[in-house]
Amino acid sequence: MLDPQLIRNELDSVAEALEKRGISIDINKIKKIEDKRKSIQVKTEKLQADRNLISKKIGELKAKNENTEKFFSEVTLIKEQLDKNEESLDVIQNELNELLITIPNIPHKSVPIGNSSEDNQFIREWGDKPTFDFKIHDHVDLGESLGLIDFDSATQIASSRFVVMKGGIAHLHRALIQFMLDAHTTEYSYQEVNVPYLVNTNSCINTGQLPKFKEDLFCIEGEDFYLIPTAEIPVTNIVKDKILNDADLPLKFVCHSPCFRSEAGSYGKDTRGMIRQHQFEKVELVQIVKPDDSYTALEELTLHAESILQKLNLPYRIVSLCTGDLGFAAAKTYDIEVWLPSQDTYREISSCSNFESFQARRMKARWRSDTTNKTELLHTLNGSGLAIGRTLIAIMENYQTKDGDILIPDALRKYMNNESAIKKL
Repeated sequence: MLDPQLIRNELDSVAEALEKRGISIDINKIKKIEDKRKSIQVKTEKLQADRNLISKKIGELKAKNENTEKFFSEVTLIKEQLDKNEESLDVIQNELNELLITIPNIPHKSVPIGNSSEDNQFIREWGDKPTFDFKIHDHVDLGESLGLIDFDSATQIASSRFVVMKGGIAHLHRALIQFMLDAHTTEYSYQEVNVPYLVNTNSCINTGQLPKFKEDLFCIEGEDFYLIPTAEIPVTNIVKDKILNDADLPLKFVCHSPCFRSEAGSYGKDTRGMIRQHQFEKVELVQIVKPDDSYTALEELTLHAESILQKLNLPYRIVSLCTGDLGFAAAKTYDIEVWLPSQDTYREISSCSNFESFQARRMKARWRSDTTNKTELLHTLNGSGLAIGRTLIAIMENYQTKDGDILIPDALRKYMNNESAIKKL
């Protein structure tokens, strides 16, 4: 959520910044709400001043043993009006809050201006794209020819956009999870956490999934529970309503979890294979830091995520999302895109974002400076380190052989019983 003071004092600047995202806010509506609030606030302050004067007068009369009855009736009337004003202010504040939670974050000044993914800014790339002297196949054909990926059974069990993995592919999927967790905990000092896969409405609001993305979430009927679309929600909410000390920061969490998404806004995109599923798994990175450290932390977190691809020797590139492609809560985002030979293109495998204080304000997550002893909102960041299914796809396609086998990257062989390849059952 944006700072209400920023909305009150710099509304035109906020509107201008959001225009770069292609978002128009109702300035007149916000101004009307604010004018109403100011009017009641001024009247409230006048009543409070009158009450203080009368209270002082009552004290003086009591000291002289004089009658104070008429003043008590005035105080009672003032109290009744103050109570009404307080109720009115609560209504106005709720109206403003309902509006504020629909307004996205302001892009950082370094975010490239643009309307869509076509305007994203190239940052860097790594690795050599593999060359093949045979006809290559996508992960669907490879998995089905090996007899290790079964979409038909998944459709019978659930629906389309689910998958059953078997044998070496299921083992490779599990190995990737362990490999990523080990790398992030032992090399980059993240603390592993295991969290609920069901979260309440408030937790979704805190991280910005609600109300904006309600259609993308699976809701448990009759309960205040949503299946998590990402571990970002439960992990980030660990610091909800907390005041952390200097010595506590930064907090660095890594979490493996399933993720559940309705894909309501995908409109038939990526219906083939495992690119866009209702259920998939990720290893998520979350950092909670001081405001002055958050953009250094964004660079660090991105390097941690891309290092996994380097260890697996998978070619990738980094792009900075433009204003029009930026996520709702993000101030700045780097996308990591892995090379998929069958599509002859790069596809997103991780988004690493700095939300600044946007989520922290909703969560009331703060820290206290040892120097000033003042409290201030934290900054939150997250990124996939990495999406397991898409990493699996990238390995299958980049490591395929002429015979249809899948070579196992060196970094994963100790997790795969030291086998060198996945072969047909």
